[in-house]
Amino acid sequence: MRPDNKKDETSVYQRVVLKNASPYHYMKVCLVLEDESTRLSAVELKLFIISGLRSLFGEVGAALTFDLLKYDEDTLTALLRVYSKGLVKLWSSLTLLGSYQNQGCAFRVLQVSRVSPFLLALTGNSRELQLD
Repeated sequence: MRPDNKKDETSVYQRVVLKNASPYHYMKVCLVLEDESTRLSAVELKLFIISGLRSLFGEVGAALTFDLLKYDEDTLTALLRVYSKGLVKLWSSLTLLGSYQNQGCAFRVLQVSRVSPFLLALTGNSRELQLD
């Protein structure tokens, strides 16, 4: 609440641009498998992604550093962190992965964020929240 003796101030729009605020990009991805009953552990998912990097970029691609920050085995949704310079390689290898254990699959990139203060925005979806 404002004191009565203070004049109304008009709101001012201010655009804030953060450049190079974080050396990382964060990706929220979902693996869609042909057989929906197939489940992968976090280790199997990371090895699958590394194999995709290796098949597209060789041993140099397999050495790309990325982290699996969060993984939900039920929905096959993962939160990945990768250095900004490796984002294109990781994204392209995910796009070209087409089979897992002789069944069709595809990665869907749900969200990408660069600025770390907004990392929490990737961990949840407001449509998934339920109020009691």
